[in-house]
Amino acid sequence: MNLNVLLIGTDNPERLRDYYTKLFGKPNWDEGGYFGWQIGSGSMTVAAHDQVKGKNSAPGRLIWNIETADVKGQFEKFKAAGATVVKEPYSMGEAPGQDMSIATFADPDDNYFQLMSPMEMPTEADRPVADMGARS
Repeated sequence: MNLNVLLIGTDNPERLRDYYTKLFGKPNWDEGGYFGWQIGSGSMTVAAHDQVKGKNSAPGRLIWNIETADVKGQFEKFKAAGATVVKEPYSMGEAPGQDMSIATFADPDDNYFQLMSPMEMPTEADRPVADMGARS
């Protein structure tokens, strides 16, 4: 499997298109009311959705992340472009290999998204082996 697209439903796709265009540049596609940007190997799309009205009442429920090695630098670019800052860059984790930076933003519908340092995901080999003791 491969998660590759995030779709943000809204009752005002043009407003979100304008906002994200300031951050990511001209959409890679703009067709039939769908606006999308390629971000790394994945993409983000904005479109009208009949079940979405107004602002997000629980913006922290779903937060999407954009990985970057330069959180602080990219944060400054987004902020200068008019991004709505929820939380300035901060560090998370102290153990070696867990030092990461995160910055949180909100779009005009109050959907949260973050810039975050690259994070290594554990592989199958890194996971603890279940107790393989004798069975009765």
